[in-house]
This record gives sequence, C-alpha cells and structure tokens, in this order.
Amino acid sequence: MSALPIDEPTENAIEGVVMPLRLPRVEELPAPAAEAVAEKLEDSLPDEGGNLEVLPDDEQAAEVLEGRVLVDQAASVPTTHRLAVLRDLRTDRPPVIPMWLRSREAAAERLRWEAEHAGYVCAYHTLRVPAYAGRLLRRSPRGLAWLVRDVARWVRDVETAPLRAGTIQRNATGEYLLVAREHKTRVRGRLIQVGIAALVAVVGGLLVNVAAPGWAQWGSLAAVLALLGKYGTPRDKQVFDRPVMPARVQRLTSDVVERALGAIGIAELAKAAAKHEIEFIAPIREDGPGWRADVNLPFGVTAADVMEVRNRLASALRRPLGAVWPEPVSEAHPGRLVLWVGHEEMRKQAQPAWPLLKAGRADLFQAFPYGTDNRGRWIPVELMFGNALIASMPRYGKTFALRVLLMACALDPSAELRLWELKGTGDLKSLEQVAHRYGSGASEEVLARALADLREVFAELERRAEVINDLPADLCPEFKVTRQLADTRALGLHPLVLAIDECQELFAHEEFGPEAAKLATAIIKRGPALGIIMLLATQRPDRKSLPTGISANAGIRICLRVMGQVETDMILGTGAHKSGIRPSLFTRNDKGISWTVGLADDPLLAKAAYLDAKTSDQIAKRARELREQAGTLSGHAIGEQPAPAIEHDLLADVLAVVGPEEEKIWNSRVAARLAELRPSVYGQWSGLDDAERTAAMTAALRPFGVQVGQVWGQLDSGDGANRRGFARADVVRLVSERRRVRAAAG
Repeated sequence: MSALPIDEPTENAIEGVVMPLRLPRVEELPAPAAEAVAEKLEDSLPDEGGNLEVLPDDEQAAEVLEGRVLVDQAASVPTTHRLAVLRDLRTDRPPVIPMWLRSREAAAERLRWEAEHAGYVCAYHTLRVPAYAGRLLRRSPRGLAWLVRDVARWVRDVETAPLRAGTIQRNATGEYLLVAREHKTRVRGRLIQVGIAALVAVVGGLLVNVAAPGWAQWGSLAAVLALLGKYGTPRDKQVFDRPVMPARVQRLTSDVVERALGAIGIAELAKAAAKHEIEFIAPIREDGPGWRADVNLPFGVTAADVMEVRNRLASALRRPLGAVWPEPVSEAHPGRLVLWVGHEEMRKQAQPAWPLLKAGRADLFQAFPYGTDNRGRWIPVELMFGNALIASMPRYGKTFALRVLLMACALDPSAELRLWELKGTGDLKSLEQVAHRYGSGASEEVLARALADLREVFAELERRAEVINDLPADLCPEFKVTRQLADTRALGLHPLVLAIDECQELFAHEEFGPEAAKLATAIIKRGPALGIIMLLATQRPDRKSLPTGISANAGIRICLRVMGQVETDMILGTGAHKSGIRPSLFTRNDKGISWTVGLADDPLLAKAAYLDAKTSDQIAKRARELREQAGTLSGHAIGEQPAPAIEHDLLADVLAVVGPEEEKIWNSRVAARLAELRPSVYGQWSGLDDAERTAAMTAALRPFGVQVGQVWGQLDSGDGANRRGFARADVVRLVSERRRVRAAAG
C-alpha cells in the first residue's frame, strides 16, 4: 500500500480555519503494526483531495499504533457546539437599531452632543477669523506670483519639453516634427483660453467696480485675495487651525485604543500593540453618550488586568478618569474586554428623572429602577429574596442610595416598612408617614427600640417558617413566599422590609450589639425565602461594626467611595479590589456613584437616582395614598405603639434561677438559666455565646441599678476565672425595697 498523504489541510466546518492533520506514514510504523494498519484500512480510500478518511470508532487501529496518539483529529464539530458558537456570534453582532435611537433620552443626548460639537467648532473658527484673514492676506502676493508662474508654464506646454528634447537627442526628425506641430497647436489654444479668461476677468472687474454696491466690491476683493492666499499656502502649512477638541468629544479609533493598551504596562499587550495584533471583534461604535470598543486581549491577559490599571489607561487615552471604564464580559471569556469611553465624566452626565417619580407603583417581586449606569441606562434592582448592604465614607451618597430603595419599597402598598435611621439627622423622615416602625437617632432609647424590633422580626421569621411549612405543596411548591401568597392577607406573608441606616451604631454597641448581631444574622440568612428583606447602610465596614455573618449574606452590595483595598473587599467581597473594582478611585465629586455587585453577572457601575428631601416627601405622600386605598397602613404610620412585651419581673426571675447558696454568680450563667425558664421572653439569649450573654444580661440589669462587676467563679473544667457578674444580695435588696414602696403606696 502506498504512503498515506500527510499535512494536507482539513477545513473546520464552522470557523473556516485551515488546520493540518498529520498522520504517520505506514513506513514509519513497525512491520507488524504496518501490516495491521494496512489490513484494517484497506477499505478506506483517499478522497478527491488526497485525504484519508479516518473512522472515529476504529479502536483496533488505535491499539496497533502502540501508544501513538493522533492529537488533531479530523472530526466534525458537534451540533450542540455549533449552536453554541452561533449563539456567541449572535451576541457579538451590533444591534440593528442603534442604541441612541432606542429611547427618547438617548436620542436627545446624541442630538445634544452633536449640537455641542458643532457649536464648539463654529465658535472656535469664528474667533479666529481675523487670524485666518491676515494669514490669507500675507500669502496672497505669493499666491499671485505662483499663479502667474504656473499659468505661464501651462501655456508654454512645459510638460512636453522632455519629449521634444528626447527626439532631438535621438535624431528622430520625423518624430520631432510631429511633436513640434502638436506643441504649437497646444500653445496657440492655451493662449486663446488665457486671453479669453483675462478679458472676462477685466470686464467683470470693471462692471463690479462701476455697477456693484460697495459691499459687493469689497466682498469680491476679499474673495480674490482669499483665493490667492489659499493658492499661495505651502503644502506643509494650512489656512485653518485644527480645533483641539475636549476629551469628551474626541472620537475613539482603533489606533487610539491600540496605542493606549500598549502603554499601560502589561507586557503581552505591549507586544501585541507593537505588532498591531490587538483583535477588535466588532467595529468601534457609539454606545449611549460615548464609544464602545470590543477587544479580545492577547492570550493570558484578562479584563481584570486592564481594569486594575484604569488610571494608566485613562492617561494613555488622554481622557478624564471618570470617562474611561473597561469592563469584563463574563459570558464570553476572561480575556474579552469592553472598553467604554464617555464623551464626558460620569458625574457630569445629565441623569433622567426617576421613572417612579410622579406616577406608578412598584412590585417588590419584580425589578424596579435604582439608578443609571455610565451609558445612562436604568439599572433594575429586584429586592425580593435578597438583602442589600450599602457602605461608603460619610457624605458620599450612602443614605441617598438607601432612600431610593426604600422609596420603591414604599410604592409597593403590600410591603411593611421598619425603618431605623440611627444617624439622627432625619434623612428618612419623609418615610415616617408609611413606616410600621420608625426611629431616628443613636440614643440608648432608640437603640433599645431597634433591638426590640429585631426581636419582633425574628419572632415573625419563626411564625412565617411555620406557616410556609404547613401550606399545601401546590400553593407553595418552592417553599418560599410568592406574590400570590403575599397578597393573601390572612397568611401574613406580605413583604417585610427592615432597614437600618448607620447600622454600626447598633452592632458596635457594647451591650445591645451582640444580641442585635445574632438576631440580624439569623434574619439575613433565613429571611429572603420568607419575604423578609434587610437593608443595611454603614460608614464603618469593619468586623465589629458589621459582623461577617451579616456582610457575607448580603446578596446586593453597593459600595460608594471608600479609602482603600480593605474596605473594598469587606463590602464587595474578597478579591474585588484585585479584580479591578476600585471605589477608592472615586473623587470627592463622584457623589452617588458606586460599584454594585449582585445586580448582574459582572459588577456594575451605578449612579443612584437623585431624590432630594422635597421630592421624597412627594413620593412618600403618594405611597401613603396607595396604602390607604389598599388598607395596609399600620403601626407607627397610624399612631400605634409597639405591643407591650409579655409581663414578667426580671428581678423575680433572677431570684428564681439563683439559689441562696450562690452569693455571687456570672451574668452568662444567669442568662442561660433565664432562657430555659421563660423561652418566650429570654429565648433569644440561648443562641448567644458566653460573652454575648454576659453583655445582654448586663444591659438588662442596668435599668434596675444592679451593680455588675468582676466575680470569681469556677469553669466547667474546674479551673477558676474572673467574669462579669453580680451579688444575689443586691437583687434581694432591690426586690425588698420595691415591695416596701408598693406597700406604703397601697
């Protein structure tokens, strides 16, 4: 059998890429293997191109190759893979209708930019008209001289002089006579044309001088001088200056992108840019108020690498930092980059009015508009089955971002709002008229009420879990609250929104903090499936102010300006800073702009809708009207006070669990015993650790004046230790005094 053809190209069915298929020659195989292969493949004939058809199920042929593996097999691409490739290609295609024509706001922004661009160019050149006129006037004499010279050369038929000289040098008499005759004819005709043109020019000039008004005469003279000046302008110079456009209106081109990517300090990018091997997978096009470039980065370079040096990229593009936004495309591959460069910085872009500002209502089971991205598109947020964490330095829009979410919650009349604004400045006061529970300030009284509300929500959590567990499977197939269940008032499964602004005031409190953190952690973990949403805002994202059990379970995270990497990773998740998400690069003017995680597959840049106090009052009034119509106003909004706690006497309960033989006892042990004595009253203490029970018991004894101090006791292991506790005698004394006072009064 003859040798098999080698290195013949095989075409891929989808990509159209020609790839070599290298098969071993029969002569290269051992003799037994060669005979076996020849017998096995004797029915396989080469096709018209000389390529051998290899059967993929030929296992015996593989055995005889004795470990030789054919890596690049000539197999067709599976149908499922082909469809996946086609889907990817579809996502990369530019839209049929340009993005700027898809909405009134985008079209208005495009027209505004075009008008600004045209106005800038007109103003630039208008102010330089005197300079242009002087430039043309200075060059007009030279233009006249050049015009006379060029006309004379044309009339003399200078361009045929080398041809005439060549015939003389060759002594070609016949050719010379023919060329000379043609030369005379051309010169005679051109003289006539020039004479006619000169006569027309003289007559026209006389007519203008005699019959035309003065402005026409001066205009004609200016036009002639301008033409002569333009003719006299050297090729390496120009009449009109090229306007140096502001960064926001410079067009993005492939050369600009390639140069910028090659200058940001990434070695592989620099090599690819030097060889002009940056792959643009789509034309650079306008996308909202800016331009978009889709790039496949070199092998081994990721979009995160470019995002990490965004400041260098902005420098290389000569654009403001707030206008340059490299973005990943996670559904493609880590090396796919979308580079979006705005006409102006994001903070300067005009933001459209919030869609729910004057009309409409929200549904927490559906997405509602929160803010706009760098392209001016509205970013939807779906709060149901999620929790949100908002953090930033003071005065950068944290509370305003929280206010937008709460306004949407208020416009869902089925939602129950429990709001605690612990800053004390009244930023959420407009929502007091629709809140079931409300508190403002960081006083001990407000913090105690907030803790009591957490206990109420935790109890509601347990009740809802029992209700859902008892529902038939056809009504609750996924064991979570649905819109239908929420609208069934008898079940009490309506959306419940618990919002705490400046939550560090509660979680970092020495006495209330441990219990509050424990309750909040339980609520944030189990609440979403039960229709309970927690919204937290803080300016101190450390472990003490924001326990990790809480921050780790916030599905939506909004980070405005922070100081550095630690704060970024605590808010947005570990590795966010390393992947190029840098809220620390926001400037003092970037208020309201944030990086958000949990709203899409990739982090999003968002600018919260701006709702000032007056606007918020108007929205809250409309929300109250919706609730009045639906009959869902309750609690603080209609003047109701929280239901009183179950009647109990703490000091009497302490004496019930502390025997006379225990002169002094640790707070933690008393709290554990009380939780067993009255689970309905003290049951929340059972889930706390030793230190947290100590703090909770200390806070409970303080109003009664029980002295708490260091008490020596014995651990379960038998070792002695000092812990915070109290003397039983102090409690007995206080109870006796209270009885004497009651007896005297009675």
